[in-house]
Amino acid sequence: MQLEHWVLCPICQSKTRTKIRTDSVLENFPLFCPKCKKEFLVNIKHLEVTVIKEPDAQTQSR
Repeated sequence: MQLEHWVLCPICQSKTRTKIRTDSVLENFPLFCPKCKKEFLVNIKHLEVTVIKEPDAQTQSR
């Protein structure tokens, strides 16, 4: 039997609107937190959430 768990926000630890099962694997998933109003790009495997740090955009110099 697979159990479902709420995905928690990596910043404020509140519940998001996303549920996952114990065998779920998410890669490059855009996770939105309704409490802090922020969106994160995350990987989730074995109920462990890892935030993906995107490099800041840099201007091209000529």
